[in-house]
Amino acid sequence: MIAAAITIWSIVATLALVVFRRQGRSGLAAAGTAAIDQGRALMIRLPLALLAASFLMQVLPVDALVGVIGPQSGLAGIAVAALIGGILPGGPMTSFPIALVILQGGAGLPQIVALITGWSVFALHRVLAYEAPIMGWRFVALRLAASLVLPLAAGLMAQALLPLVP
Repeated sequence: MIAAAITIWSIVATLALVVFRRQGRSGLAAAGTAAIDQGRALMIRLPLALLAASFLMQVLPVDALVGVIGPQSGLAGIAVAALIGGILPGGPMTSFPIALVILQGGAGLPQIVALITGWSVFALHRVLAYEAPIMGWRFVALRLAASLVLPLAAGLMAQALLPLVP
C-alpha cells in the first residue's frame, strides 16, 4: 500500500514538473482547480455510494450470491459473476461499492475481477441507452461477440495470479 502511494505521488510530482515547465504557474493553478473540483464531487458521491451499497448489502441475498460466486466456485462462478457485472446498473460510484459489498460478503477475488470486467465490457444499461441507438444493433452484436471471453479470461487470469500476489 505504501509502495503504491509512493509510486502514485512520484508520477504526480513528475507530471507537475512537466506542466510547470510547459505552462508555468498558470498550468499548475488550472490543474489544481480541476483536482479540487473533482475532489468536491467525489467527497459528496463516494460516501453516499458506500452508504447505499451498505444498505444494499442488507437487502440483497449476499449469502446466496456468495454461494454461487464464492472462492471455490471456479469457472462457473467466474461466468456467473461476469453476467452479474454485465447487468449491474450505473457507473463506478454504484458498481464498485456493490462489488466491494459482495467481496466482503465472501465472494472470490477472481469472481469479483470477472464481475468488474463484465460490468466494464458488457454494461447492459449503456448498451441500451447509448450504444445501440447510436451505433446500431449490428455493431452491438459484433462488439459483444468479440469481447465475450474478456471477463472470463480476466477472472481466470486473476485465479492463476492469485497465489503470486501477496
